[in-house]
Amino acid sequence: MPVAPAARLLRLLLLLGPWLPAAGAVEPPLPAVVLTILARNAEHSLPHYLGALERLDYPRARLALWCATDHNTDNTTEMLQEWLAAVGDDYATVVWRPEGEPRSYPDEEGPKHWTKERHQFLMELKQEALTFARDWGADYILFADTDNILTNNQTLRLLIDQGLPVVAPMLDSQTYYSNFWCGITPQGYYRRTADYFPTKNRQRRGCFQVPMVHSTFLVSLRTEGAAQLAFYPPHPNYSWPFDDIIVFAYACQAVGVTIHVCNEHRYGYMNVPVKPHQGLEDEKVNFIHLILEALVDGPPMWASAHVSRPPKRPSKMGFDEVFVISLARRPDRRERMLSSLWEMEVSGRVVDAVDGRTLNSSLMRSLGVDLLPGYQDPYSGRTLTKGEVGCFLSHYSIWEEVVARRLARILVFEDDVRFESNFRGRLERLMEEVEAEKLPWDLIYLGRKQVNPEEEAAVEGLPHLVVAGYSYWTLAYVLSLAGARKLLASQPLHRMLPVDEFLPIMFDQHPNEQYKAHFWPRDLRAFSARPLLAAPTHYAGDAEWLSDTETSSPWDDDSGRIISWSGSHKTLRGAPPGPGWQQWAQPPPSSPG
Repeated sequence: MPVAPAARLLRLLLLLGPWLPAAGAVEPPLPAVVLTILARNAEHSLPHYLGALERLDYPRARLALWCATDHNTDNTTEMLQEWLAAVGDDYATVVWRPEGEPRSYPDEEGPKHWTKERHQFLMELKQEALTFARDWGADYILFADTDNILTNNQTLRLLIDQGLPVVAPMLDSQTYYSNFWCGITPQGYYRRTADYFPTKNRQRRGCFQVPMVHSTFLVSLRTEGAAQLAFYPPHPNYSWPFDDIIVFAYACQAVGVTIHVCNEHRYGYMNVPVKPHQGLEDEKVNFIHLILEALVDGPPMWASAHVSRPPKRPSKMGFDEVFVISLARRPDRRERMLSSLWEMEVSGRVVDAVDGRTLNSSLMRSLGVDLLPGYQDPYSGRTLTKGEVGCFLSHYSIWEEVVARRLARILVFEDDVRFESNFRGRLERLMEEVEAEKLPWDLIYLGRKQVNPEEEAAVEGLPHLVVAGYSYWTLAYVLSLAGARKLLASQPLHRMLPVDEFLPIMFDQHPNEQYKAHFWPRDLRAFSARPLLAAPTHYAGDAEWLSDTETSSPWDDDSGRIISWSGSHKTLRGAPPGPGWQQWAQPPPSSPG
């Protein structure tokens, strides 16, 4: 007898029942987590740190805040109070432990000096937070230092999903520093291993067992052995260094709790610690550089809107103008560059770059643009591109303004600059040294690609300056009024080559004698910062690399076709001179007869 349709449906429902959601069923709540905030002299990083916590994609009703601050000489306490007043009610509960006095430890040499008393006090605070989390019934506790910025708002969910007892998100920094060790000696000290750099550089990806994590990590309070974990007092058998991160690593080892670091995602950034003798200003400078690195590598850091920040006071750093050459159709580059200058308190003025894509033969003729006879790219053998013409015209317009307005000295940036640490302070110091030595100069490179750095002569009395040799790039440079006049007097538009090839001709360091013969005098007084203060944001071969000079049309081609030349090694990271450059370096052929 055939089965009725209703009976078949009933059987199907019975089979699927365990997998079908019950009508009106409520999803189980997410695990409860305590966020531990331990802040001391953190005014420079707190706005971005708190902003990152605000943006965590996790219900605030399942989060508790345990906040403590002590021994401050800045506005850390006031910042935290302001933030908690604005957002505290959104969280399940808040513990607030401020200590106004004392402002320093009796035996410390400065605010970045870690004494035994300071280590012990920090361990006691972390133990209090851990005890609170257990008593509150939390499933997890997250420790995150206040200069660790979790730019990935999924960090908490991603760590919980790993189901590991102790797990850290690998954080990026300005150097090879990170928040984990791959090796530890029997005495509890750092041990170098072959695994560290492949992990740090994400050449291997995943979650890896390690002997120690620090700064930012998640502890599961439900895992076996978690009840025995402690920061203070140390384990009865403890004989390793008296340091909170090592004490906790030993506690995990003693009860068999594994520690992992995960690097398959970009979770955020951490500031490189300063030396014990350094001060808060040094730490602030480092953190500003970290903000700039995040603007390049992404995602950027965003400060909390609920915290009052010290006002920025941008200036031109003693220059008459600070120019930023930027293509209007690259708004992301422009925004990043202006944000970087703002963070460094530098007042820059955008100059709309001449877009090579808008150029045609008739327009270039009207401007008097013509190719330098015989010019070829030293590597690919290609001719000048419209992108390179646009780049040259952009710089040329600035030189014209310098002369027209009689500007004594200016600073020029292109919009793909990655700033080195303490760019502003180092540049100001360099210019002060140059002024004190009364050095006659026309051009000072701040960022360039050196071709023969070992052949460049030092400048007596100026340890941070060298006489510039043949170089590529015009990323960042300082120019004087006298220098601008010399560049314009050479009338380069009707014998044009790329601007970074033109400048070495003008200071008589270009290897191609035939090119140099078209320009006279070649008496530009050119120097370079040593070490360099700027580099490109990306190089050829990087996923994010983009060039409007290399990817362009030949200068005399009005067909609209865009060609990407991969042969120019100028844009590679650290590429040595190739055969093309060697050809240039040969003496010019003898004239007939």
